[in-house]
Amino acid sequence: MYFFKTPKLFKFLYPEALWHGDRKKKKIYLTFDDGPVPEVSDYILDVLSDQDVKATFFCVGDNIKKYPEVFKRIIDEEHGIGNHTFNHLNGWKVSEDDYLKNIQLCDEVINNNSLTGPIKLFRPPYGKIRKKILKRIKNKYKVIMWDVLSYDFSAKMTAEKCLEKSLKYTRNGSIIIFHDSKKSFEKNKLIISQYIQHFKNKNYDFCKIEDIYFKS
Repeated sequence: MYFFKTPKLFKFLYPEALWHGDRKKKKIYLTFDDGPVPEVSDYILDVLSDQDVKATFFCVGDNIKKYPEVFKRIIDEEHGIGNHTFNHLNGWKVSEDDYLKNIQLCDEVINNNSLTGPIKLFRPPYGKIRKKILKRIKNKYKVIMWDVLSYDFSAKMTAEKCLEKSLKYTRNGSIIIFHDSKKSFEKNKLIISQYIQHFKNKNYDFCKIEDIYFKS
């Protein structure tokens, strides 16, 4: 089953998390998971620059460690960043302590490669996280989920279908997930620019997640 639009049940299970922004405002929160990855993230950053759009990148610590120059470009171009664990862990398959340590390790790598200050945003890989962990981290992080999933990572989904469904389900305040990963790259070369242009033509603004919480 493909849930391009996040079911209400998921939101009920994790009410502590942010699933979307203000439904009354024509704003979209474009997010990218699993990078940074050379060429892939660079391509996306080129598109964002060309379109004059900001996004939020939920980065895997191990990738930051491997590719600090790509991570630096994300920072230099003033996009938002968030913690996506160090090893892209499934929170339902590891112990609470190991998961928390992995989050902390990602924070340390981010802090060693930027001057952004404490990381305030966290997205659990796969959207899978134990309720107990949510309670333990909620005072440190804003946990960010989504209401639209592009499925750009799925080998069973064409780029055309990903774009069609992403356009269909995006609405005011939507948080949408794309991926700056190798398995999503070919699709996103066909999707990202068209997706952004479609909503710019409808007078939507693309904003960073931080703007919801921290922008005065």
